[in-house]
Amino acid sequence: MDFSLFAHMERLTPDQQHDELRRDFIELCKMADDGGMRAIWTGEHHGMEFTIAPNPFLTLVDLSHQTKNVRLGTGTIIAPFWHPVRLAGEAASTDVITGGRIELGIARGAYSYEYERMMPGMDAWEAGQRMRETVPLLRALWSGDCAHEGEFFQFPPTTCAPKPRQADGPPIWIAARDPNSHEFGVHNGFNIQVTPLWQGLEEIETLMGRFDDACANFDGQRPKIMLLHHTYVGSDTGDVALAAKELSRFYCYFGAWFQNKRPVEQGLIAELSDDELSANTMMSPENMHRDLTIGTVQEVIDQIKRYEDLGYDEYAFWIDSGMSFERKRASLARFIDDVMPAFQ
Repeated sequence: MDFSLFAHMERLTPDQQHDELRRDFIELCKMADDGGMRAIWTGEHHGMEFTIAPNPFLTLVDLSHQTKNVRLGTGTIIAPFWHPVRLAGEAASTDVITGGRIELGIARGAYSYEYERMMPGMDAWEAGQRMRETVPLLRALWSGDCAHEGEFFQFPPTTCAPKPRQADGPPIWIAARDPNSHEFGVHNGFNIQVTPLWQGLEEIETLMGRFDDACANFDGQRPKIMLLHHTYVGSDTGDVALAAKELSRFYCYFGAWFQNKRPVEQGLIAELSDDELSANTMMSPENMHRDLTIGTVQEVIDQIKRYEDLGYDEYAFWIDSGMSFERKRASLARFIDDVMPAFQ
């Protein structure tokens, strides 16, 4: 099994400086590179201090100068916010600048907060249809002149300039959840990225089942599948319990952003009260402890071995959590030093 790091800058209070957040982010990414992780993934989000990532290509170019060997992935590009010609060109240019280290994770997006600002009137269905029209065009644009007459995009023969460094272009990963998105990704020869969020082992098994079903109806080479999951490796049971509380708070805020009902000022969502946090029983610390990949070293090893047995090719350590940089760093160090060697 391969291992990777999924990370963003995340700003929780106005007193945090963005340049300090960048330095912390780069240090975590250097740890992943030095520790032998296969890839670093960072996504695209707009107007949200909760997840600071307005252009993942810019971030990955920055990281290419800070790291040596690790692959650099978009986790994920929000396809409906991009014209296919622009996306193909910027991905190819980033591949050239980074020496052929780019991988392209692509999704339809999830936050209506962003849809309202970037594509007013667009809903999740249209976002998905735009993604399905865009992604197959990328390889055609990378390989030569491509003309297109579609529902959302029309353009005369166009060639991507520059060409990607990688011969067939960067590997493409599709963020998939429902059976149709698994089938779309697999049948187009794309890798698959899944995230069960807070929903636990049953969802992890369901997502693998949907991938296997899509592969069973596909005559081509079986693509790879990556599991993205919140992870914390604690020093002891007390440390793990604290992490469960912190991740409970993170998911309460995640849910608030997703619902898009609370006021947002200066990119920060209105603070949740202690009563509101306690009332969200779905995101309770007990449920986080049960359903996320958090525990002591051996507990995390045992959990990931179950994922490996299910057939997952890559495990992405999702480190965004609202924790302090020091706690993130300590957990990642234990993962690299004590968990990953169990899979060699």
